[in-house]
Amino acid sequence: MTTTQTRRFGIFAGLALVMAATRMHHFNALPDASWGIFFLAGFWLRGSARWAFPLLMVAAVLTDYVVITHMMGISFWTQYCMSAGYWLLIPAYGALWLGGSWLAKHQMGLRLSTLALAAVALLVSENLCYLISNGSFYWLSSHVPTPRSFGAWFENLGDWYLPFLQTTALYVGLGAVLHVLAVQMARITQHHQGQALH
Repeated sequence: MTTTQTRRFGIFAGLALVMAATRMHHFNALPDASWGIFFLAGFWLRGSARWAFPLLMVAAVLTDYVVITHMMGISFWTQYCMSAGYWLLIPAYGALWLGGSWLAKHQMGLRLSTLALAAVALLVSENLCYLISNGSFYWLSSHVPTPRSFGAWFENLGDWYLPFLQTTALYVGLGAVLHVLAVQMARITQHHQGQALH
């Protein structure tokens, strides 16, 4: 296995662990990192979507299943958040992955222009994810009272919009700090190795 593959598996494992740990306590003090994780995974694991994205989705679903059936002690499909719309989390999280992947392709290193691109990519992919996930729950869940209307949906969108965006931005911001530190450490290491060769 090459160093790059080993690094990618290490990054994947770290992201999956953080997602599982925070997803278990969705509304507790440590908010769910899932949205941020999928965006960061798209950035750090660009080119590995064939295996990394499905495995992250499996980790998310398994975590939900364990929490709902074993920790809450109820049937998976009777829990309030579960509906036919649950499966639309695949394209919703896919939007976040694509946002991170797009950023990885277009970023220009540690520059302000990259920060601006990151803000745009995150905002667009977050909004798309939010529309898909919230809309699928609202329109497909049996827990939402009928009759449904676009006016009530827009009101529901507004209730959760800022908390989801803020939480995602927080985790992506932490990931960005780690990324900058890793890049700087790699530069320092390369510089020292170069001096040792002279």
